[in-house]
Amino acid sequence: MTISNETKIGVLAAIAIVFLILGFNFLKGTSLGSKHVKYYAVFHDISGLANGNPVSINGKQIGTVSSTDGGRDMRNIVVTISTNIPVDIPNNSIAIIDPSLLGTTVLEIQLGDAAQFYKDGDTISTQAKAGLLNSAFEKLDPVLYQVKNAVASLDSLLGTVNSVFDDKTKNNIKGTMDNLQKSSANLDILLNTQTGALAKTLNNVSEFTGGLKDNNEKISHVMTNLQTTTDNLSRLDLEKTLDSLNVTINTLKHVVTKVNSDTTGTLGRLINNPSLYNNLTATSNKLNLLLDDVRLHPKRYVSISVFGKKSKDQPLMVPLADTVNAPYTNTKQ
Repeated sequence: MTISNETKIGVLAAIAIVFLILGFNFLKGTSLGSKHVKYYAVFHDISGLANGNPVSINGKQIGTVSSTDGGRDMRNIVVTISTNIPVDIPNNSIAIIDPSLLGTTVLEIQLGDAAQFYKDGDTISTQAKAGLLNSAFEKLDPVLYQVKNAVASLDSLLGTVNSVFDDKTKNNIKGTMDNLQKSSANLDILLNTQTGALAKTLNNVSEFTGGLKDNNEKISHVMTNLQTTTDNLSRLDLEKTLDSLNVTINTLKHVVTKVNSDTTGTLGRLINNPSLYNNLTATSNKLNLLLDDVRLHPKRYVSISVFGKKSKDQPLMVPLADTVNAPYTNTKQ
């Protein structure tokens, strides 16, 4: 059987197409005989990620990007991850697009530490990564990158402070600074070593201490006299004197109490019995009456007349009223 040239060319073309497809899939990391597992990730910006770009974990490719679909609004782009390598991806892992200046954009999965794993058809959490220039800048000089971030944070902080401090607040701060400047000037005047109040006070203190130093001998003499006086007082038997005084007071108190309470004794009767006072008053009245009668009728008591006769006038029964400073009491006994 003779095979035509056209048939031979067709068979060779079919074999070439099969090898081309197999080689293309091999280059993409896709195996036709293995089972494919698909995951999904949603990004706002895929940074040039295209179909066929590699998907890696810790630098090792585990699959490829099989499709990217942003829909009609293109706000959320769904990236389909296809892999035929059995990998356990914890369900707190995140997918990050790592752009490259020279190479191909890679979708990197950073593994988490959860005990549960993503399953076929699950959506992996995503995280936006810095831009291409920032990433390159970070790789070229990490220190300058940190400084740049610090400057950006400082600029943001200064902007926030500037927004908080309005004109009124700034004026208040300015007034506070002016008051602080005036206070510092007053403090400088106070602390002046020549004319300051503090210097004068220190001079007065110095003069006072100098005076104490000059009169140190007198002060010592006064302290010696005071010590001598206290020694003399300490030598006195003050306790014994107080005890004697206390005994005397108690004795006097006992006597007074006894006089007031004992009305049968002589002293008690004199103090407590009013009859003695009445008797003395009556005797005084009678004595005054007798003296007045002797003064008015002396012949009744003494007769010295040769030719006269004895007075027959009645004796006084009531003292005369003209007696000066002679109180009389009409006491009937």
